[in-house]
Amino acid sequence: MGSDSSPKKWGPKEQREAYLRLFSLADDDGDGRVTGKDALKFFAMSNLSRPELKQVWAIADSKRQGYLGFSEFMTAMQLVSLAQAGNEISQDTLAHADLERLQTPTMEGLDKKLKKISVSKSHSDIVACHPSELPASANWFNSKSGKKIPLRSVTSIIDGLKKAYIEKLRPLEKTYQFDDFVSPLLTSSDFDAKPMVMLLGQYSTGKTTFIKHLLKTSYPGAHIGPEPTTDRFVVITSGPDERCIPGNTIAVQADMPYSGLSSFGTAFLSKFECSQMPHPLLEHITFVDTPGVLSGEKQRTQRSYDFTGVTSWFAAKCDLILLLFDPHKLDISDEFKRVIGSLRGHDDKIRIVLNKADQVDAQQLMRVYGALLWSLGKVLNTPEVMRVYIGSFNDKPIKETAAGPLGTELFEKEQDDLLSDLNDIPKKACDRRINEFVKRARSAKVHAHIISHLKKEMPALMGKAKAQQRLLDSLDEQFAKVQKELHLPAGDFPSVEEYRETLSAYNFDKFEKMKPKLVQGVDDMLAYDIPDLLKSFRNPYE
Repeated sequence: MGSDSSPKKWGPKEQREAYLRLFSLADDDGDGRVTGKDALKFFAMSNLSRPELKQVWAIADSKRQGYLGFSEFMTAMQLVSLAQAGNEISQDTLAHADLERLQTPTMEGLDKKLKKISVSKSHSDIVACHPSELPASANWFNSKSGKKIPLRSVTSIIDGLKKAYIEKLRPLEKTYQFDDFVSPLLTSSDFDAKPMVMLLGQYSTGKTTFIKHLLKTSYPGAHIGPEPTTDRFVVITSGPDERCIPGNTIAVQADMPYSGLSSFGTAFLSKFECSQMPHPLLEHITFVDTPGVLSGEKQRTQRSYDFTGVTSWFAAKCDLILLLFDPHKLDISDEFKRVIGSLRGHDDKIRIVLNKADQVDAQQLMRVYGALLWSLGKVLNTPEVMRVYIGSFNDKPIKETAAGPLGTELFEKEQDDLLSDLNDIPKKACDRRINEFVKRARSAKVHAHIISHLKKEMPALMGKAKAQQRLLDSLDEQFAKVQKELHLPAGDFPSVEEYRETLSAYNFDKFEKMKPKLVQGVDDMLAYDIPDLLKSFRNPYE
């Protein structure tokens, strides 16, 4: 295998079977993942130099997961084959290669290895244990919290984060009721979920059209119109066929990361649905289409669910949040202010898009751009100027009569910049997951200190009701006290008003006292476990 260098054409099915056979040889433990340890032994048979193999791994593991699944392994093998033919190892070389004529690489000693392989290791076994379909680590969450997970079970960065969460962070969260105050406990599907992009904006700013523009087709259940037409939160994700799944059904599916939405009740779940369809882009990214944010008289119509609470929940899960405006809707309504306020702590994910910009001429666009920055400056409360992408994200050609030749060139460059940002999302997904995990750990640690402090301040016998009310009234002072005593960063503390509202429903006397061992476990996880994990699953050829 790999010795035939004739440039004959072969179909996708033949290619898949040939690469599956190589994959089964490389994957020593049969877990559906070629780890760095597996790769060091297998790729050495290609006789490529270490710097070349380093480049092969870097391109194949572009998501920095720390392992190669079947599709990534196939990419690596194609790069090895191209390198053996004297080509430069790069993403461009692979993109322009004639893959239908590209044969499997020559691997020294492959025939000898083939004789040793067990007959029982069939192709169906390999497909069955593909990590994206059936992660073995999903069972960890069914076990008792804090149970030790053997290191040999950790074969990726995501597995390592799951292990750290189950053993160190989840016990702290459960002890101090973090799920009631800040965020529901995480499940396996939260770690394995695809990156999400949420679109927010007032009605008729082009949110649904933007998604259609990216997919180059409509999705099941999509409605577009000048008035509010998207009346529900719609998750657009990959699936074997085109269909819409109701919200109550999605919220109870263990393989989907939406179980936390059950806390918003049936009123919300009836306004939530999942739109599934087969699409290559949706295999890497999930989109969240939202109802138009209300303005003017419509704001007086009360929604039947906590709209800002839902947007805040999705903001914590999303990798990118697009705020859409159009030249005729620059006013930021009261509801929109509340929505933007609910995105607090996720500023790095926000991108501003001035859509439908070809509806005004260049002179008007200059004024509109300035007015938008002025409006945003008052709401976002940051001294820095936000980056605003200008364009017309739909399938129609740009109106040159309005934009002019310079405007057309500007729109194209701006659209390319934004699409480049979107294309980078799958590559940065693992880094984002680590970032969110560390952020959550810091937040849980601060929460534990606040709860234990409030418990400590309560009297032993008499006057408990008065003491609790005094603590609630002076909550900002209590936060400052905890921060000063323990030298915690002010940026890790939650909003005083929101926290006070949640606390008012609890009896402080029932809270847990400080358990230093739990907090120390989280500190050790942040100081040692996470850095060691990143070191273990970096490029094996570095």
